[in-house]
Amino acid sequence: MSNRVRTRFAPSPTGYMHIGNLRTALYGYLFSKSQKGDFLLRIEDTDQKRYVADAVEFIQNTLKAANIIPNEGPDIGGDCGPYIQSQRLDIYKKYAEELIEKGHAYRCFCNDCSEEQHAAQEAGDAKSFGGYNRACRDLEQSVIDQYLAEGRPYVIRQKMPLTGEVTFHDVVHGNITIACDTLEDQVILKRDGMPTYNFANVIDDHLMDISHIFRGTEFITSTPKHVLLYQFLGWEPPVFIHLPPVMGKNEDGSISKLSKRHGATGFSQLVDMGYLPEAITNYVALLGWSPKSEQEIFTMDELIERFSLEGLSKSPAVFDYNKLDWVNGEYFKAMSDEDFAKKSSAFGGIIAESLGDKWTYLASLLKTRVSRFNEIPEQIGFFKDLPDYDVDLYNNKRNKVTPEKAAEILPVVIEVLEKVETWTPEGIDEVLQPGVTESGIKMGTFMWPARIALSGQKVTPGGVTELLYLLGREESMKRLNLGLTKVQG
Repeated sequence: MSNRVRTRFAPSPTGYMHIGNLRTALYGYLFSKSQKGDFLLRIEDTDQKRYVADAVEFIQNTLKAANIIPNEGPDIGGDCGPYIQSQRLDIYKKYAEELIEKGHAYRCFCNDCSEEQHAAQEAGDAKSFGGYNRACRDLEQSVIDQYLAEGRPYVIRQKMPLTGEVTFHDVVHGNITIACDTLEDQVILKRDGMPTYNFANVIDDHLMDISHIFRGTEFITSTPKHVLLYQFLGWEPPVFIHLPPVMGKNEDGSISKLSKRHGATGFSQLVDMGYLPEAITNYVALLGWSPKSEQEIFTMDELIERFSLEGLSKSPAVFDYNKLDWVNGEYFKAMSDEDFAKKSSAFGGIIAESLGDKWTYLASLLKTRVSRFNEIPEQIGFFKDLPDYDVDLYNNKRNKVTPEKAAEILPVVIEVLEKVETWTPEGIDEVLQPGVTESGIKMGTFMWPARIALSGQKVTPGGVTELLYLLGREESMKRLNLGLTKVQG
C-alpha cells in the first residue's frame, strides 16, 4: 500500500442517493482532497436483484451536482479498473480459489436449505436464518472431487476461526473486539460466480489501493470478517472510519434513523423541493463533523481546507429541515439577482414566463423572502389570479383601516395613480410619494388598502410600488377598481 491517501465511494446501483450515503461520499472526498489524495467511485452491483436501470448514470450525475468529483470511476477510467464489480468476476474467483488453497475457505455443496436460507447464504447473511451448520467445512477431498465431478453447484465460504478474537481500530469508535465464535462461515462467492459484498469489498479495496474506508456504523459487525480476509490474504487492512447514522426527529420528539416518514431523505428529492445542491452539500458536511469554529457556510474549497478526522463525532446527527432552510436561505442571499432569477424560473412557472424581463425584478424581491424555491408559487400566485378575498382583509388595527375607511382611501389611490406617465418603479414613486403627502393620509394607512386590492393578501413580495410595476398599469387599475367595488358593498 502506498502512502498516498485514497478513498472510495462504493454504492449499490439502486437509483437513489440517501442523505447518509451522500455524507459518506462527501467525507471520503473531503478527506482525500484535504490530503492531496484521490477519490474513487466504484459501483458494487453484485446483488443483481437490486440493480436499477440507469442507476450508475444517476449516481454519477448526483455526485457531479453535489460537486463531489471522483478522480477515477466507471466513466472516467483509471489504473485500477474496471470500476463496476460485475465486470471483475474473474478477479474474485481467483482470490476465492487462493483462499481455498490456503485453507481459509471451502466449497459448500449443501442443498437441503429452504429457499430463504439459500437466498440468505448467497447474500452472505445466513445468521438471520439460524446460521449455517458448517456441514461442508471439513469434507474429505475425495468427497469434494466426487461432487465436482458430478457437477454439483456450490458456494465458497470463508472458514472462520472457531476460537479467539478479532480486534481492529476505528478512527471514530476506537478499538473494537469481536469474538470469532460469533462469526458465521460467510459465503464469499455465490453459485453464479458473483461475489458477496463482504468479499468483493475487501478484494477491490486492496487492489485499488484504498487507504481509508468511510462507511456507516452498520458495517462494524462485518468488519472482523473483512479484517480476517486481509490477514488470510497477507494484506495490510486500510484505516476504518465508521460514521454514526443520520437521524430524523419523530412527531413525539424522539429520534430514529432518517427515513421517508421524516420528509425528503434523498439528494434529488431535496433538489426537486428547491434546495440548492451546494447548500445541501454544505449542510450535510455538518451532520457529524465539526469545523471547530462558529462558521457554518462554506464553499467546497473551504470544506476541503478545514476537514479533518479529528472533527468527526461518534454521536448520531439529527437532520434538521429548518436548519437546512436557513443554510439554503443564506445561499440565496449571496446569489446575484440574475442567477437567482435563472435558477428559480422553473418554480415561477407561467408567471415567470409571462413577466419576461420583469421576472428578474420579482426574483430580487423573493430572494430574501424564501428559504427554498418551492415556496415561490405560493408567494406569487396572486400575480396570475387575484384571490376571491373577503373585505375583512382590509381591517388593519395598526394603520387604523377598516373596509369603510378603505372605501374612502381607494378613490384617492386611483386618482393619484392615474397621473403616472411612466409605469416604472421610479416613475410610479415620483407620483405616488407626493400624492400620499398631498392627500394628508398617513403612508401606512394609504398603502394598506392598495396592497389588499392589488394582491388579495396581507403579505406580499415587495410593497405597493413593486406590485404596481409588476402587474402593469392596466391590471393594477382593474384590481384597484374591483377592490373599491368590494368595499363599497
